[in-house]
Amino acid sequence: MPDVVSLSVKTESWPIRGSFTISRGSKTAADVVLVELSDGVHTGRGEAVPYTRYGETIEGVVADIESLRGRLEQGLDRLGLQDVLKAGAARNAVDCAFWDIEAKQAGHPHWQLIGASAPGPVTTAYTLSLDTVENMSKAAAANADRPLLKLKLAGPDDMARVAAVREQAPKARIIVDANEGWSAADYAQLAPQLAVLGVEMIEQPLPAGEDEALAGMKRPVPVCADESCHDTATLPGLKGRYDMINIKLDKTGGLTEALKLKQAAKAEGFGIMIGCMVATSLAMAPAVILAQGAPVVDLDGPLLLDGDRPDGLRFDGGLVYPPEAALWG
Repeated sequence: MPDVVSLSVKTESWPIRGSFTISRGSKTAADVVLVELSDGVHTGRGEAVPYTRYGETIEGVVADIESLRGRLEQGLDRLGLQDVLKAGAARNAVDCAFWDIEAKQAGHPHWQLIGASAPGPVTTAYTLSLDTVENMSKAAAANADRPLLKLKLAGPDDMARVAAVREQAPKARIIVDANEGWSAADYAQLAPQLAVLGVEMIEQPLPAGEDEALAGMKRPVPVCADESCHDTATLPGLKGRYDMINIKLDKTGGLTEALKLKQAAKAEGFGIMIGCMVATSLAMAPAVILAQGAPVVDLDGPLLLDGDRPDGLRFDGGLVYPPEAALWG
């Protein structure tokens, strides 16, 4: 492959429609890092979201990417990148930009580089932000026709929230995400009741450092690791505690490691969820490829924004379609 001869890094802020609230707080904008790699003819792009939960900042991620400039000019490629940067947002942006430029250089779509079949649309969850019971009920009513709703939880009114959403959206599949906001006692109390309401999955109920309690508990609803699962190195510690894992490119450090994690997790018997941070279609595009065949997909990031990039992903009802070449890959 021709050497990359230039690197461009910039930050962008995309306003969120209203606000986005989880157990750890609220935000009104998606702050992202955009990377472009060029060989003088082709340009590849990647987008990442630095996440404070993992000790990341916009400035730190930009600095990590800038540190690659000399290595890229000397021939650093995507595979070599895996040993230079740790898993996280910085590596994700560069890794996905590499995939994009490689596809353009080869003249083939991304899925052919992976050795996969042509991708199709997948059903994505639509997230209802953590709010009062009344407001989440209204949000559920407004989105009752969506096939899969994801509820952000973490508070004393969680059962009332889920019951209200179920009443307003009786036909929708429901998954919930506590974002580490429960205790083991909360889970033991709530899980059986959530099962009665038809909840299909509980995402990261306990703090990542305290999830050993799950190993000895009955799990009437499958439990999915998010904050506890980053890359393949974290997989062994999840055995017996979780039934599924949530693979996010910003945690794995890009599509390269995410593909490995997906394969390894399936071999270990874990169910697969493909998730995202709140970001534009450019960040979602590689994840749509990763999401092929996954039983649970949550790639609604662009739907939560006030606007999106030109040539953004196509969303139709509950479906999200693979990216066009003008966007990525």
